[in-house]
Amino acid sequence: MKKILVLITLLAGILPLPAQAQNHNNNVIDEIVWVVGNEAIWKSEVEESRMSALYENRKFERDPYCEIPEQLAVNKLFLHQAELDSIEVSDSEVVRQVDYMMSEYTKRLGSREKMEEYFGKTSSQIRETLRESIREQITIQRMQEKIVEDVKVTPSQVRQFYSTLPQDSIPFIPTQVEVEIVTQEPKVPQAEIDDVRNRLLEYTDRVNKGESFTMLARLYSEDTGSAINGGDLGRFMGKGELDPAFATAAFSLQDPNKVSKIVESEFGYHIIQLVEKRGDRIRVRHILLRPHIPSEAFEAGKSRLDSIANDIRKGKFTFETAATYISQDKDTRKNYGLLPNEQTNSSKFKMDELPAEIAKVVENMQIGEISKAFTMINKKGKEICAIVKLKNRIDGHKATVADDFQSVKSMLENKQRSEVLDKWIREKQKHTYVRISDNWKTDCTYKYPNWGKN
Repeated sequence: MKKILVLITLLAGILPLPAQAQNHNNNVIDEIVWVVGNEAIWKSEVEESRMSALYENRKFERDPYCEIPEQLAVNKLFLHQAELDSIEVSDSEVVRQVDYMMSEYTKRLGSREKMEEYFGKTSSQIRETLRESIREQITIQRMQEKIVEDVKVTPSQVRQFYSTLPQDSIPFIPTQVEVEIVTQEPKVPQAEIDDVRNRLLEYTDRVNKGESFTMLARLYSEDTGSAINGGDLGRFMGKGELDPAFATAAFSLQDPNKVSKIVESEFGYHIIQLVEKRGDRIRVRHILLRPHIPSEAFEAGKSRLDSIANDIRKGKFTFETAATYISQDKDTRKNYGLLPNEQTNSSKFKMDELPAEIAKVVENMQIGEISKAFTMINKKGKEICAIVKLKNRIDGHKATVADDFQSVKSMLENKQRSEVLDKWIREKQKHTYVRISDNWKTDCTYKYPNWGKN
């Protein structure tokens, strides 16, 4: 099932409060304001959620001191049911999301040190703050998915739903494009490869002499996502989840104190250290280095692609042929260069879904036009040269069943899922003990009005 629209915003949220916001709570005398089943909602939880929302510019529909406790209470209904239904979230899932969030914070704030300064916590403390919130978020999403798993809609229901929509409720579909791409990786000078290999040999020697692999990864690895965790990839993985060359080297490791030979993968050059093996799955840490590519190599790569583009314009061969036989993009070669939108499982992109470099190039192109060569960062983190062809542009328009069936279908599915979840919450409310403190808000208008009446 595609990721379902989460009905309840998790205002207790993933984001740790920045140091400035935390100072507000120093003056809060904590107390229990709601009890839901056996779970308490504390005044500090409500205040932290309110401050977090302010820092993220989230708007409240009602008084936040009414809206937030109700949202927290609904979350606890889902969590309680998840416990009854034995819904589990693996540590690897949590770690993967924590790693992603830590990486995003680091990129957003500029460095690990700036992140720690902003939140007023060490990296390990931030990770612990994130860990439980993310586990709860995944658990709630999984519980919601289970509740709505039987929601299915037929084509006739989609057409009927569309026919009943008022004109002002028909969704507007933003401009979408389909793009084909041909890429070339600039030639890396041998001297740069030798430099990277020598540096990795030096790190291997330092580990063998007693230095910490983890510390070296934090200092030198160019994989920013794992460097902050000492190079640890964060979870157990099978061979199929790893680059083949990386997997071969990683799975040959037996001794956690040893370091692999230098491995070349699609991402660059690595040395690897074993953390733990469990059957056919492995957890490792690594140090990644990428050779520096001089500007001359990029200019040569762009020049070659411009020459290829000119040959296509002259009719010597098609863009699709170039994508199949010349392009170095493995993900699109078999599909004649057509970029896949992994978010929607289609080839159509809204402009803000495209890689930024491609969006900038195709924005003013005509259908069938081929771009000049440019450079971009691919999803493996490498800077490459590319040319693109605008295969199709669908201008923004009100959705129709004929052209936008999937969008209308998703709209109907989300509506039905929301109705199922709403009904579930109201039913669960009837059978759950809820007490609201006498000292708390007594004049609230709740979305679900029966709190505390059972």
